[in-house]
Amino acid sequence: MPPTDASADTGPSAPAPAGTGTEDTLDLRLPDELLTLLRPDDPGPGRRRPADDAGDDLLDTVAGWAPATTPLGVFRLVPVHLARDRDLISRWMNDPAVAAFWELAGPASVTEAHLRAQLDGDGRSVPCLGVLDTTPMSYFEIYRADLDPLARYYPARPHDTGVHLLIGGVTDRGRGVGSTLLRAVSDLVLDHRPHCARVVAEPDLRNTPSVSAFLSAGFRFSAELDLPDKRAALMIRDRTLRHLL
Repeated sequence: MPPTDASADTGPSAPAPAGTGTEDTLDLRLPDELLTLLRPDDPGPGRRRPADDAGDDLLDTVAGWAPATTPLGVFRLVPVHLARDRDLISRWMNDPAVAAFWELAGPASVTEAHLRAQLDGDGRSVPCLGVLDTTPMSYFEIYRADLDPLARYYPARPHDTGVHLLIGGVTDRGRGVGSTLLRAVSDLVLDHRPHCARVVAEPDLRNTPSVSAFLSAGFRFSAELDLPDKRAALMIRDRTLRHLL
């Protein structure tokens, strides 16, 4: 049960062929981050292939979820590619504000072990980059809370889906970005997981900005939980209340 931290809350195109009748052709260049995210085939070391190839899918194919339009831009979840994303996520984990709650500071191998445990698992937790427009700027874990050890500590319901969040860039913290993304991601969960009635989270009670971000995103405070590694606030966003809060 890694902690949720909403307050931590981080090649040129080929020339046009001759003889096409196009005399004024722009030499367009996509950002390197977007090019790597759009590689479709190789899942990379330690990454599970999409669930439609792997069999049972516990989270309704997160890789296929549509983008969400937010006040900040177009947002989408991109499942982590270990070779591509490890160093970026490790850099975020070594930010002191993040490390205080995620406790994954250290060499990149620490982050790799954390990611690989999910990628090599049965699909009950999917680590993702949060990409705003074309920029990877956050890290999410979408997980089956009802199949997680968390379920021992609260009255879980079938298909409860959990969310962990890390905002990578310092400039994106403290100005409502976390709340916007939490609302967008919980909407994506409810839109793409028809059997899920609730999105849940368990931020550390000490992380006041994180708890506040969840409240602003339409979650309600349900209870305090004594978990093995922290005292947490159980936050819940109900499908039936999603358009009211």
